[in-house]
Amino acid sequence: MPLSLGATTYGFERTPDGRRLVIRRAVDAPAALVWDVLTDTERWPEWGPSITAVESPDRYIRAGSRGRVRALGAVRLPFEITSCENHRWTWQVAGVTATSHFVEAHPAGSVVGFELPPLAVGYVPVCQRACVRIGTLAEELARTNG
Repeated sequence: MPLSLGATTYGFERTPDGRRLVIRRAVDAPAALVWDVLTDTERWPEWGPSITAVESPDRYIRAGSRGRVRALGAVRLPFEITSCENHRWTWQVAGVTATSHFVEAHPAGSVVGFELPPLAVGYVPVCQRACVRIGTLAEELARTNG
């Protein structure tokens, strides 16, 4: 049974990658707009608490996109997008399978979320903060785009 705290829910679920800890947050913006924020590598430092810079030839990711993220201000780590379809993308960072990211459309807007391997429970606060930031960015874009 998921745990709800405000607009965010947490729970273990079966995902395309197996059993994962899933974090979801409601967003008052269309799914397409949230997806743009989530897949735009230039915006990753705006919403990713552990990412301070991104180097990639692809501004908008796709399966096979590669690059480097600067984590925690100093460490540069290679990444590869392993899948990117149906408003869901997964990646490997430094050769290790990391979080999955997704957007779901809903009548009142959308939901943004992250899927974490069960042993990555310590990363929940980072993903929760990222969900809030993604939501804020998308909601601001929705207001300015009318």
